[in-house]
Amino acid sequence: MRVLVTGGAGYIGSVVTAALLAGGHEVTVLDDLSTGHEDAVPDGATLASVPLQESAPVLADVRPEAVLHFAAKSLVGASQQQPHEYWDTNVGGTLALLEAMRAADCRRIVFSSTAATYGEPEAVPIPESAPTRPTNTYGASKLAVDHMLTSYAVAYDFAAVSLRYFNVAGAAFGLGERHTTETHLIPLALQVAAGERKSLTVYGQDYPTPDGTCIRDYIHVGDLADAHLLALPAPEPGEHRIYNLGNGTGFSVQEVVDAVREVTGHPVPVVVGERRAGDPAQLVASSDRIRADLGWAPRHTDLTGIVRDAWELRAR
Repeated sequence: MRVLVTGGAGYIGSVVTAALLAGGHEVTVLDDLSTGHEDAVPDGATLASVPLQESAPVLADVRPEAVLHFAAKSLVGASQQQPHEYWDTNVGGTLALLEAMRAADCRRIVFSSTAATYGEPEAVPIPESAPTRPTNTYGASKLAVDHMLTSYAVAYDFAAVSLRYFNVAGAAFGLGERHTTETHLIPLALQVAAGERKSLTVYGQDYPTPDGTCIRDYIHVGDLADAHLLALPAPEPGEHRIYNLGNGTGFSVQEVVDAVREVTGHPVPVVVGERRAGDPAQLVASSDRIRADLGWAPRHTDLTGIVRDAWELRAR
């Protein structure tokens, strides 16, 4: 299958591109390289270095049979400070992409959505039926795209899947996280273990959890790639499916710190900060629907193993 991967020079997009190539697909990566890395695009994929708003000529030339859409701005804090950039890229850019797909007669898409669309959950684990009440512009922009996909499925016979997940970690195909401005817990803790940072800030130790720190859902990037490949052929024209992805249990911030110390053999000094506004005590997604529909299940559920994959990649 000819597949276009937007954001394929980023962390998740590059791993999924590698998985597609391993499965025998023909892949073109569309990435403006604003946050991605050209050398992260796997050998065998073709790179078109243009923004989403200029995707039409690329789709007209490639004529893909499907699109996997990862390209987006994704920092929660920045989305509150520069919301115009998030609406422009995540919503405006996606609209341009969908119109380019229509013009190229490509109507199959898997969208990298987020469990941030749910906002403050009423129950954990969070099912797909939970109310969507995002608490930041990032989550709101992703939810807007989910709504766009529903309308395009109804009006234009798109076959669409939105995959909602929280924290992605680990490494696969020799590819891992390498953000210029890192905000994710596991790579930050690994930077401390490697001596690149003096300490790790833990925001709050008085939550109603077993050790007082927040509990979050972590999914291995390899498991995430598996889900995207399973989702690609799943929907029928006119159908928009929404699936949550998660490990089903969740790990606390303290458990992550302990796992990093165990894997690396290095101390990870911790500074306890104040709670961050809007941080729920526990966020874990239920993956029952995709398990039942597509037979997906995470293979990497051990936190230590997820951390080890990320650490070993750093050592290469």
